[in-house]
Amino acid sequence: MAAKPKLCYFRGRGRMESIRWLLAAAGVEFEEEFIETRGQYEKLQEDGRLLFGQVPLVEMDGMMLTQTRAILSYLAAKYDLYGKDLKETVRINMYTDGTQDLMTMIMLAAFKPPEEKEENFALIVKKAKTRYFPVFEKILKDHGEDFLVGNKFSWADIQLLEAILMVEELNASVLSDFPLLKAFKTRISNIPTIKKFLQPGSQRKPPPDSHYVEVVRNILQF
Repeated sequence: MAAKPKLCYFRGRGRMESIRWLLAAAGVEFEEEFIETRGQYEKLQEDGRLLFGQVPLVEMDGMMLTQTRAILSYLAAKYDLYGKDLKETVRINMYTDGTQDLMTMIMLAAFKPPEEKEENFALIVKKAKTRYFPVFEKILKDHGEDFLVGNKFSWADIQLLEAILMVEELNASVLSDFPLLKAFKTRISNIPTIKKFLQPGSQRKPPPDSHYVEVVRNILQF
């Protein structure tokens, strides 16, 4: 029996959370090793486990995988969540790049000074409502199908749901003008593997708090 993938990252969302989502959606069990000190991080670098000196790190299939996008692409292809041909794959890449841009804004906002944070969050919600969500609403309307690409569950669907839920943590009514996205959210949330991941006690991580921010700052020294 193959060993479970091992995810090495901080005890929080960050750039690893989309990887957790993708594995969970694929029904793949994984283990986690949490980096909680600068010394742990330096040892990973000294041991040559971090290609460019950065996490996330995923150990699986006899490889040390780094670089978020590369890891996600590998997992999507491995678990048949990457489209049936190159044209579908490039659409999945476009959509996931878009949702990743949106989620990265939220991720980075957590590290802003308190006086800037609320203003930053308001700007992110505005961008979600004017730049990102209208695109996905139109995609769903134009093809009238349940999923974003090829009428088949893919990485694009998983990451769009992740992004929607992150923005809803900032503004619970953000989907009020997007009925198809509302229905999409309900539909994808009820896929058994995702429903399980959304339950309390799963390996899904909570929004970053001040302790998480402090730990990451101390480890990465910024």
